[in-house]
Amino acid sequence: MSTPMPSGPRPGPPQRTPSLPWRMTSAMVMGTAGVVSKCFLYGFNRVEVTGLGRFLDVLDARRDPEKRQRGLITVSNHISVVDDPLVWGVLPLRYAYNPSNLRWSLGAHDICFSNKFFSSFFTYGQVLPTHRLKHSEHGGLFQPSIAQAIRVLSTPQPFYSPSYPSSLSSSSATPSGRSPDSPFGSPTPLTQRITTPATATLTSDPFAEGSLVYSTTGTDVIPSPAAYPGVNKYGWVHIFPEGMVHQNKAVDLRYFKWGVARLILESDPPPDVLPMFIDGTQHIMPEDRTFPRFLPRVGKKIRVAFGEVLDYEETFGDLRRRWRELVRKSQQPQQVQRQESAEKTNGDEEVSRRGGDILSDELKYSREAQEIRIEVARRVREEVLKVRRSFGNHYPDSHPPFGRAETWKLDDDVEKKKKYKSRVDGSQINQD
Repeated sequence: MSTPMPSGPRPGPPQRTPSLPWRMTSAMVMGTAGVVSKCFLYGFNRVEVTGLGRFLDVLDARRDPEKRQRGLITVSNHISVVDDPLVWGVLPLRYAYNPSNLRWSLGAHDICFSNKFFSSFFTYGQVLPTHRLKHSEHGGLFQPSIAQAIRVLSTPQPFYSPSYPSSLSSSSATPSGRSPDSPFGSPTPLTQRITTPATATLTSDPFAEGSLVYSTTGTDVIPSPAAYPGVNKYGWVHIFPEGMVHQNKAVDLRYFKWGVARLILESDPPPDVLPMFIDGTQHIMPEDRTFPRFLPRVGKKIRVAFGEVLDYEETFGDLRRRWRELVRKSQQPQQVQRQESAEKTNGDEEVSRRGGDILSDELKYSREAQEIRIEVARRVREEVLKVRRSFGNHYPDSHPPFGRAETWKLDDDVEKKKKYKSRVDGSQINQD
């Protein structure tokens, strides 16, 4: 259903940073989470951190968004529901209240955005709502929040001000996609599907519409972090590619899913990639814990290890070249089709795009595209295992079959459950 557009001139270019109340609230949420995490880690547990100095050097070099030259991806194993934000408690407090130099992450929509309060809290906490196919028809590799993460990592593109929500008389949203009863602009669901304004000037962004907001379902409104390059230019995205909490007794890793491959291949310019390894948080919130389940356990040994920034060309260069060639081939028929369409309409070509839908079916589903993503994910997993091996003989060698998706098919009939014990390795799994 299309929505009527208000008359009058188009609004001017949007500001480069969110409003001051928004920035203050985000700093408060991020800072408080950092302080609480640090107090809990160091006040009630024993903490061992390796590689922190070089990681802080990376963050210090990125302090000024205008001087950044590329995005940053950190990637780690996922062993507890408290991994994020708890592991970031190892950062010095001087980093805690500067959201522009802190991570964006992907959070489960059905948990982190299940009500208005959670939506506001996690939005200010720099979490992108992610749908999971087991719980939502909107999940999958090509959902809008993956595209938004790519945009955060990539060269900023021009945006237009989203005037379309203001014309939705049946919605409580304001033109910025914010609720009028919240001075800080918490996102509020719309009652009509978002459509691209016919009079808007679309951007050259290859991932989504150039709007200050986006939708994950067609009815919700989420602020777009990439719309504010003054604070989010070439941002930092942390991802857990296992896609679930995996509590293996030897802290071994499952296979990595393909979302991390999209971030690495499609971000432009190529991002810095830094592997991490976490151990101990599975004892703070073990999945088989008894009453009181909601209370974290204390007195545990926590390890957080930061690897080095990978040499992108050496690690992924061949795969990126294959991907770009595949993109080039897939675009050729589209370019011819657009040219023919433009000729029929005297050059007035109609453009209709939705966030995350720009990839062709060939780029989504072809055998070569899948092979490239599988290999990227495999190499990223190997880099995390290298950090794990840096502890010497403390951990046994990784079991090679664990890195293959087919190994875990033994759990197919129980994977519908949110929590279960794996038949493959006896690990406790949490998909909630």
